[in-house]
Amino acid sequence: MEAAEDARHRKLRIFLVEDNQDTREVVAIILEGDGHQVHAVGSVQAALDEFSLSANDVLLTDLGLPDGSGLDLMRQLRDRGEAPYAIAMSGFGSAADRAASMAAGFRHHLVKPFDFDRLAHLLETIPLNKH
Repeated sequence: MEAAEDARHRKLRIFLVEDNQDTREVVAIILEGDGHQVHAVGSVQAALDEFSLSANDVLLTDLGLPDGSGLDLMRQLRDRGEAPYAIAMSGFGSAADRAASMAAGFRHHLVKPFDFDRLAHLLETIPLNKH
């Protein structure tokens, strides 16, 4: 029971990549309201430039970005030796879309609009040794 309580009260460092400013702000506000630290950017390039500048527990990224895809971002991070615990967000949720996310290294694929309770649950279940 104590481990489950610890997971619910864990405050994570979340690196958020979302190109839509309104969505980025809303997601960040909700996550910060849950006590998490959020660093948010709006493009693949900004994510590549800033990801390694701070410690991050989770990468939460949109897949459709103006300068590439979240899949490309994940592959590039992995190619340079960074393998974050990652959650994809997308407006597309077919079996092929989900399989592409998993193949790129994402642990979960959330279909937008998603339920924030579902995201909160996913964040609670991140293995403790991942951060």
